[in-house]
Amino acid sequence: MVFYFKARPDAGDYTIFMGLDKFENEELIKYGFPEDVCWFDRICRVCLLHTFLRLHRGQGFDDISEGVLEDCAHLVKANSIQGNKVNNVDVVYNSWSNLKKTASMDAGQVGFHNSKMVRTIRVEKRVNEIVNRLNKTKVERTPDLRAEREAVNAAERAERKHHLREKKKHEEIERLEKERQADMRSYKGLMVTDKMTSNKDIASSNKSLQELEDDFM
Repeated sequence: MVFYFKARPDAGDYTIFMGLDKFENEELIKYGFPEDVCWFDRICRVCLLHTFLRLHRGQGFDDISEGVLEDCAHLVKANSIQGNKVNNVDVVYNSWSNLKKTASMDAGQVGFHNSKMVRTIRVEKRVNEIVNRLNKTKVERTPDLRAEREAVNAAERAERKHHLREKKKHEEIERLEKERQADMRSYKGLMVTDKMTSNKDIASSNKSLQELEDDFM
């Protein structure tokens, strides 16, 4: 089971989601997208994922608005067993591609390839207005995460093939144009006046028909 929420409308069309438990979150990690940003609190000594934010394609940390940051951070705090009870909770967020998973880690537990890429936002206290607004958008689904990821992979492969075909097409057009230009330059060289022979020149250099007939006789 995965729970989906919609961030504040004025921030754009962004989906925030989380698994029912750490095992569901483990599947979300496994079949994550490059655009996913992962969120968790720092109260526990281990990093257990709570929430995911899916950005639009091509976006990064710097594209996350303050409003969306606030929504995600409050949702993490509200759904943290320990974090929901205290104030001044540090919520950590990090890109999916920077998550590090080893065989010794528990389900839902992660580390980082590069700790310098990790960012932190502090939630001073729970704001019920934010949490209640997010909960009103809550939708429960049981998605086929593997199928969704494979569908995206297939679409990306098709797009890459299309771009490659277009690139080869443009390269061929450019090659033919260069050949045409080269042929034009070569033709113009042959048409230079001092290299041409006029009909008058040909006539003056040849014998007349009568002279040829006389020679033959």
